[in-house]
Amino acid sequence: MSAPGSLERWVLAARVRTLPAATVPVVVGASLARPRPYNVTNTILCLIIALALQIGTNYANDYSDGVRGTDEVRVGPFRLTASRLVTPVSVKRAAFAFFALAAVAGLVLSIRTTWVFIPLGMSAVAAGWFYTGGPKPYGYFGFGELFVMAYFGFVATVGTAFAQHGHIPAGAWWWGLATGSMACALLEANNLRDVAGDRAAGKKTLAARLGRREGAWLFVASVAGAVLGAAFGGEPLVGAVAFVMYIPALQMAFSSKNGRELLPMLKQSAYAQWTVGAATALVMFVWR
Repeated sequence: MSAPGSLERWVLAARVRTLPAATVPVVVGASLARPRPYNVTNTILCLIIALALQIGTNYANDYSDGVRGTDEVRVGPFRLTASRLVTPVSVKRAAFAFFALAAVAGLVLSIRTTWVFIPLGMSAVAAGWFYTGGPKPYGYFGFGELFVMAYFGFVATVGTAFAQHGHIPAGAWWWGLATGSMACALLEANNLRDVAGDRAAGKKTLAARLGRREGAWLFVASVAGAVLGAAFGGEPLVGAVAFVMYIPALQMAFSSKNGRELLPMLKQSAYAQWTVGAATALVMFVWR
């Protein structure tokens, strides 16, 4: 297989299939806001922050895992550092460039809304870097789910809803659980695929600690959180949509497939998250 082109390699390393984890919470959070009209500018700023943090974190993981040698035997998406097509320092700079973009957008949003977003944003950048970076990356010790749930669930969803009109709408925390759980489902789809490689590299994700078979229940818990969050958030129909959309991925989670054979599971999880996000927006914006 030929090496990807100079632009394509950066797009691949940005891991487009993980971007629903950043986009859907913003869409859901904006759709929760009452009363209308919606603050479009603040929503766009929230979307820029979320996407920049996600891409920055993906590049930071690429850099940190690459220099540690964790990605020497890849079964997942293309990585810049491990491929040696791009220098590690270039990948690191790209990560911090996206973190800087998130910081600038966050500063503008905080000026327009509340100073509370400043420390939240700083903690989000730190969490994105230290997920696999630094001397003791918490992602290597099984705490990645906490970061994902906190920042791509509650902070992104509730924060976007608050940015609309300066208050937290009813049910926002439940929807934070739903979006955070869907983001965790993406993480588990990724980690289940990489169980063997992560164990060999000493990366102790929860899935690696539990093993391929028992780790499948982490995916079940994530899907359950999405379904329950939507239901208790006031939209059981969206919860039902979530359950149906995740059935193919659930079947793969409990199959005998390993490694590259589980690549479609990540794709299906991303597709499910997009669909649930769209269904939520449709219900909130149109039906209500």
